[in-house]
Amino acid sequence: MSSPALGNEPQHTTEPPAHTPSDRPPKVALAARIALVVLLVAELMDILDQSVVLTALPAIQGSTGAGPAAVQWLTAGYSLMVAVGLITGGRLGDLHGRRRILLVGTILFTVASLLCGLATGPGVLIAARVLQGAGVALMIPQVLATLHVTFDGENRSKAFGLYGAVLSLANVLGPVLGGLLTEADLLGLSWRPIFLINVPVGLAVIILGRRFIPESTAHKTGQKSTHKDAQKTRHKAAHRTDRLDLTGMALSALAIVLILFPLTEGHTHHWPLWCFAMLAAGLLVLGVFLRHQQRKQDRAPLVTLSLFRGRQFSGGLSAQLMLGVLCGLFFMTWTLYLQRGLGMSPFHAALAFVLLALGELAGATTAAKSAGRFGRRLPQAGALIALSSMAAYGLEIGSRQAGLTLLAMTAPVVLIGFGLGMVGGPLADMALAEVPHENAGSASGLFNTAMHLGIALGTALTALVFFSATNGSPDGALNRDAFTDVLWWVGGALALMWALMFCLPKQANGQGQE
Repeated sequence: MSSPALGNEPQHTTEPPAHTPSDRPPKVALAARIALVVLLVAELMDILDQSVVLTALPAIQGSTGAGPAAVQWLTAGYSLMVAVGLITGGRLGDLHGRRRILLVGTILFTVASLLCGLATGPGVLIAARVLQGAGVALMIPQVLATLHVTFDGENRSKAFGLYGAVLSLANVLGPVLGGLLTEADLLGLSWRPIFLINVPVGLAVIILGRRFIPESTAHKTGQKSTHKDAQKTRHKAAHRTDRLDLTGMALSALAIVLILFPLTEGHTHHWPLWCFAMLAAGLLVLGVFLRHQQRKQDRAPLVTLSLFRGRQFSGGLSAQLMLGVLCGLFFMTWTLYLQRGLGMSPFHAALAFVLLALGELAGATTAAKSAGRFGRRLPQAGALIALSSMAAYGLEIGSRQAGLTLLAMTAPVVLIGFGLGMVGGPLADMALAEVPHENAGSASGLFNTAMHLGIALGTALTALVFFSATNGSPDGALNRDAFTDVLWWVGGALALMWALMFCLPKQANGQGQE
């Protein structure tokens, strides 16, 4: 399971020595700490690049001559490629080594970032962004999978808590960092440093990752048996599962494209018939994919369907989907509310995001320090804090109308962030806790795909609950009223997420599970 260098190797004794406190986690070795930092930096780099481009889009459009469609594909192409490749990327890590695939993805991402920074036209820039997405699809599943197979007990809960903190910070700081780097115009490069900064960071991840991240595969982490026939079982398993399911990979990619593309583009084109035709075709292909996976379960499937038999993983995956829905629905409409409904400048709107980020960081830090001691109660408490704060924010919006200031909204915004920050890390930790190590990459790919699909669904919902009310009008009253309606939907997603987390164990780290 864990490398001895990481200070987490299980002790082969029947019971701990009498003088060893049973409630104290084993000390994590220096190599493990460095590996954790490298993994978190890789995750930070991946998530930042999803949003760092947003505030630089006007500068990019001005210098490259990109039209509206090209500007849209700078973000859509990246996100779509990430979503398409996550399941396959996770399975590749199981088969060929999670560290190896992480490093391959980092190399691809770093080269693509350099190409983005050197691009002079929109075509090359879009192609490089798609290549970045392919690199991220290889990298992201390996982060969660490696944390899952490397750390045990409270140490794993702490690691996942830090993962949640990085996730929370990156989601909100991306637009801020993009604006600062573009505004600074370093060496007269305008927007290019938002991509070029990835080159030295990527090289550091490659060098340190190769040195400190332990290698793990389905065979190395999944064979812990001490039975006499363990060696024979390992050889049979290796022979049976060392191939990638290419048909499953093609079907899953096609299903995701057919579902996510119309959800992403539908509101822009006013939901023409082809959007619904693509959605129907996507659901049909998804059914074919599931049937194909049922037939392949004993012959190297892309997705191990037995993962869904346990309510812990299924419930956690569903809660992750709801988290994606509320993020996709809330953040886009909140930006428009701040600037159109309250007349804030982009700078002051960015400050509101900073407040939310500080709250998320505090919530995620609290989750990390708890080390899983509270089980599902911690993320459920976070969901309730976010829900009650969202309700208070809605009442404040209704009472103050256009007079609501950044200072007045500080408390509910920070508390919304604090509640959401308590969810991400513990949810991932407990959802994946019972996943066999040989399926860690596949499960991680599914878990991350659920977030991306949720964000796409949430974004699609904005057309129904926000844009249908505003019709794109900059009128402040319309945008305020529409955003108040959005908060009801976000509250519903939070309540459903809270309910789904009853599928998680009462106690983390394998204790008190139902």
